[in-house]
Amino acid sequence: MAIVMDERFNIEGRVALVTGASGGLGGQFGLTLARAGAKVALGARRLDRLAVLAEEISKFDGRALPVELDVTDNASVQAAVEATETELGPISILVNNSGVAIVKPPLDLEEAEWDTVLDTNLKGAWLVARSVAAAMARHERGGSIINIASMLAERIIGQNVPYAASKAGLVQMTRALAFELARYGIRVNAISPGYIETEMNRDFLASARGQEMLKRVPLRRYGKPEDLDGVLMLLASDASSFITGAVIAADGGHGVSSVGV
Repeated sequence: MAIVMDERFNIEGRVALVTGASGGLGGQFGLTLARAGAKVALGARRLDRLAVLAEEISKFDGRALPVELDVTDNASVQAAVEATETELGPISILVNNSGVAIVKPPLDLEEAEWDTVLDTNLKGAWLVARSVAAAMARHERGGSIINIASMLAERIIGQNVPYAASKAGLVQMTRALAFELARYGIRVNAISPGYIETEMNRDFLASARGQEMLKRVPLRRYGKPEDLDGVLMLLASDASSFITGAVIAADGGHGVSSVGV
């Protein structure tokens, strides 16, 4: 007799906050959760782009709330969490997606540029996780925090020192928070994407250098944002109720390949 487990993936009616939702992966995460029935707060600094995404979600009768959010500013973070809970209800899913990269040789990197990357990718993720986790603990309903890491937490490419450092820190923060927050029924996990094609990198990935890099990906293709939908739904839902402190790679096998592959 077959056991149907689809109901464990059901997130209908739950409230999710997605940071960095104004484009790229964040926009896809917001769409995916809304299509699954979640009420989604879309957080970013660019409200104009959030409004476009919210309109797209409304076309399939989804519920989306654009929220102005600067993850490097604790007051902005607190205001965004409060607005989400006021308009949509207690948050049960956080997708910590905001991130920036400054590609430069390390000897040319300015201190302010280092701070920009670390403040956004690591400190910002902590500020949002702390605020949302405090709300989750207060409501005593538990929840799921999903940090968006990177394969560069484990592997190295040139001219990305602050980005690699920030994502490595985010991975270890994920594990530490998983340990600390388990007592409140809060699970903390991370998705570690490989090269995912977005509007920001599409031209580069199609270039000669990009096609050369493709040889290092065993599946011989770059990812699409929708390739992360499955692992997102797993971690957002009760299907992962016994998973915390995990870092799940979605990189086409890049992490297990040798440089020559």
